[in-house]
Amino acid sequence: MKARNTDMLSRRQVVGGIGVGIAAATVAGPAAAAPANPTATVKSGAAQAPKTARKHNPVTLYPRPPFPPQQQPWPGLASKMTPRPDHGENSYHGSGRLSGRRALITGGDSGIGRAAAIAFAREGADVAIVYLPVEESDAQEVVALIQAEGRTAVAIAGDIRDEGFCKQLVASAAKQLGGLDIVVNNAARQQYRDSILDLTTADLDATFKTNLYAMFWITKAAMPHLSAGASIINTASVQAYDPSPNLLDYAQTKAAIVVFSKSLAKQLAPQGIRVNAVVPGPFWTPLQPSGGQPPENLPTFGANTPLGRPGQPAEIAPLYVLLASEESSYCTGQVLGASGGRGFP
Repeated sequence: MKARNTDMLSRRQVVGGIGVGIAAATVAGPAAAAPANPTATVKSGAAQAPKTARKHNPVTLYPRPPFPPQQQPWPGLASKMTPRPDHGENSYHGSGRLSGRRALITGGDSGIGRAAAIAFAREGADVAIVYLPVEESDAQEVVALIQAEGRTAVAIAGDIRDEGFCKQLVASAAKQLGGLDIVVNNAARQQYRDSILDLTTADLDATFKTNLYAMFWITKAAMPHLSAGASIINTASVQAYDPSPNLLDYAQTKAAIVVFSKSLAKQLAPQGIRVNAVVPGPFWTPLQPSGGQPPENLPTFGANTPLGRPGQPAEIAPLYVLLASEESSYCTGQVLGASGGRGFP
């Protein structure tokens, strides 16, 4: 099982030396759709009343455990998960909140990064995603979804553990998009180890380079492209507040991401550049069945939350949209979370 491979990288990274692949296109697409599942009320002799979005019970809105036992070779694909995650492909409807913005999202092929990419495009942004070459099939689905909104899609494959590549991907994204306004540092390595005795130096190095060094390198490289009104959003985790015993290295990096975001926010505030963090709880993404969790934990994944289920990527994408938009102009150094009722930020 690849979960025990000490040379394993992030599910968003690849072995050093793999080059960069970029695909950019703009395709005319349909306008943003109306709210999902609308209902209408018509009074006799009166004009039709405004449509009202249907309310849903969050407890039963998405699949609940038990889930089928499943494992995937690292890094995993969303298309092979059962049930398949909802990234907002059919449920997210934009309203132009990011019109004309240009966003870079690491780990944008699946999971939370994919959900953010779809939401950004439907809010009017052009989007560059970074992903693993072995995740090409997932990434091309995202590219097609971005293009369907009439936005530019840039696809970049490479190894963010390498500083040179991080500089290159930022330069490539900025060139293809015509600049940068939003940077989402989302890619992460999570591989469980039951004991510190099983956690190798290679594990530690891979996790820290993926989750921390890359975030630093990418953010630093992006700074010359960012101006007042820009937004940097970093993906942390509830592991920063309630670390699991078998995610020792991962939890350390997620705690550091929270502090990095708070510190950089103070540094960049005078320039009008905001920095915030999002803290997901248990979310149903390929990270989990490809070594992020012990196989025996997957059937009940998310059952210990008050809502009794894991979150779907589509449910957290609105937080990224909020932090990227002008609506959160007074939010910087903040930590926003979605953890199914467990009470974390």
